[in-house]
Amino acid sequence: NSFTKFTKRIVTMANQLMVQMAQRFNVPEQEMLATLKATAFKGNVSDAQMTALLIVANQYGLNPWTKEIYAFPDRNNGIVPVVGVDGWSRIINENPNLDGIEFEYGPQIDGGKHHEWIECSVYRKDRSRPIKAREFWHEVYRKGVGPWESHGNRMHRHKALIQCSRLAFGFSGIYDQDEAERIDEAQAARMPEKSAEQLAFESEHLQAMRDAAMDGMASLNAAFAALPKSPQKTAFWTEHGPSLKQAAEQAIVIDGGEA
Repeated sequence: NSFTKFTKRIVTMANQLMVQMAQRFNVPEQEMLATLKATAFKGNVSDAQMTALLIVANQYGLNPWTKEIYAFPDRNNGIVPVVGVDGWSRIINENPNLDGIEFEYGPQIDGGKHHEWIECSVYRKDRSRPIKAREFWHEVYRKGVGPWESHGNRMHRHKALIQCSRLAFGFSGIYDQDEAERIDEAQAARMPEKSAEQLAFESEHLQAMRDAAMDGMASLNAAFAALPKSPQKTAFWTEHGPSLKQAAEQAIVIDGGEA
């Protein structure tokens, strides 16, 4: 059936990407899947989640086998692609337009333990002025979270570097571990216990929406528009929309690769 076809296409896409990246990073093919699951994922992983991570890893040239990039499962059965400190450093430094990075530190607070703000400046060879981003301690600090308590200044500086590099080089769709945890906390806060009506709505429509996603974004949008208007529809899309859109985008990528 259509869902089986979709699953097979996702598996094919994942295998193709895995082989390409294993060759690029000199990972033995017979070990690549087991090693990837052990390093880049925690627990069970679906083919769609595997493919989503590999697409982003391939886009930025990051090595999932050395944890330059790894998957943080979200609450919508998708993933948040997390880039480690080494991964961020490499994609920034490998950009051919990079012409230097500087940090400026604001006034000391908390008895000299921290800085009120840290500002990062990224210089590009093709720009006459630097790109700057200032991150404030009170906005990024997470009380009681291990790294923020033991290495607060390093975490603060890393926040400034990431935000500035996004502005300077257009990095998108990748996060650090701290951001992934914040996303998970926000999702948990937004997910109330499902009513019987919501469960019935999902049972009736979820599979059809997955089938529509197999044919790309236009098909998914049309199927969503055809769903009956109700509070259940809104809640349904809040929970399943990200993973359905991810599947539709992957379907387009796979079709394009087979054309």
